[in-house]
Amino acid sequence: YGIVLDAGSSHTALYIYEWPAEKDNNTGRVEQKHSCKVKGKGISSYAAEPEKAGMSLTECMREAEMQVPTKRHHETPLYLGATAGMRLLNMENSLASDKVFQAVGKALQSFPFSYQGARILSGQEEGAFGWVTVNYLDDRLKQGLETTGALDLGGASTQISFVSSNYDISESTSNSVTFRLYGNDYNLYTHSFLCYGKDQVLRMALAHQTQLGPMKISDPCFHPGYSGKRNYASLYDSPCVSHRKPKNAPADFNHTGEGNFSQCQEVVKSLFNFTACKYSKCSFNGVFQPPLQGPFGAFSAYYFVMNFLNLTHTSIPLETVKKNLASYCATPWNEIKKQHLGMVKVKYLAEYCFSGTYILTLLTEGYGFTNETFSNIKFIKEIKGSDAGWTLGYMLNLTNMIPAEAPDSPPLPHAGYVSIVTLIALMLFILLILSLRPIWPKCSKQPQIV
Repeated sequence: YGIVLDAGSSHTALYIYEWPAEKDNNTGRVEQKHSCKVKGKGISSYAAEPEKAGMSLTECMREAEMQVPTKRHHETPLYLGATAGMRLLNMENSLASDKVFQAVGKALQSFPFSYQGARILSGQEEGAFGWVTVNYLDDRLKQGLETTGALDLGGASTQISFVSSNYDISESTSNSVTFRLYGNDYNLYTHSFLCYGKDQVLRMALAHQTQLGPMKISDPCFHPGYSGKRNYASLYDSPCVSHRKPKNAPADFNHTGEGNFSQCQEVVKSLFNFTACKYSKCSFNGVFQPPLQGPFGAFSAYYFVMNFLNLTHTSIPLETVKKNLASYCATPWNEIKKQHLGMVKVKYLAEYCFSGTYILTLLTEGYGFTNETFSNIKFIKEIKGSDAGWTLGYMLNLTNMIPAEAPDSPPLPHAGYVSIVTLIALMLFILLILSLRPIWPKCSKQPQIV
């Protein structure tokens, strides 16, 4: 067994994995046994009260105690990996970040597992391990098949990772990760865009519209009839936008909606820089990206947003996706609330128009998916019963579960061994009988018994 805690910017999730053997040399497959979503926000939100970060994990850790057999507790590795939320906190206040990790470590060490530490993953690691997870679960690595690209969208960052035959590593070495798995070499392109997760990018969109410090904005990315009050201090309380806070702004502003998809898309486009590029090809913000290649799995917030909007089916053409989203954004806020009353929190419900528009803009304008290649994207939550995400790839790497070289011929099941041993014994017996025949005397008639 193995346990990984994914400490994201908006929430923390615990995953328990199990496998029937020490290594995946054709003797066992790692699969997800159990998951638990930690109540409350991500651990980075407890910067002012770090002890609560550790306390928040208690309920899910008790579930883990119940799920893993007691006799296996002491040998079960326990990892915590923090992503973009803690990256931002560490940038803003490294002392607060350290105290959160101390509190988390103290809480996790109180449980009977083999605690292996808590740390911040780099964006590159997050992207690369997500790619490993998707391709491991789909059995593409062991079989040496064409790999699937990974598209991950969190609250504070987003990652794109894929193998491209046209990738010249020397052009941008910082985007390269090399793996040797099951005897095959993979030159993986991966990049993580900090501040481009769906929550932080919404902050950037609102910051773009409040640069003059108005008391009211009419936002095309929210439904017509939507109205709410937002606080300037909390809006700009993030390294992603803090440097842009307008001077002499009032305490609050009224945030109303217009529900215009095309105008919303223009707001989102303004958050990307498409002009600066010193490479042969860029995605946005001057970041190198080789030509897209192969199928892609889009998971985490990609799936949850597009699933809510009923837009995950791969047969839906891109233009139809845009029309459906435009129709959804134009739906009055009161109708939206009636349709989903009690099913979705109002805060999240209000943001789906923006999040859907951002996802489409990121994929098409940002990464360059076209009308033809958009169908290569499959929005997924899980593969063969295990959640798509970086956690499984992270554990596989730390426990050396995936061999670098291709394993020998797969071992036979017990019944196969018994059959072969029996066959060999029979053959040896026959050979022994045949080898003895020449020394027997040749008799022309039946010997007589005296």
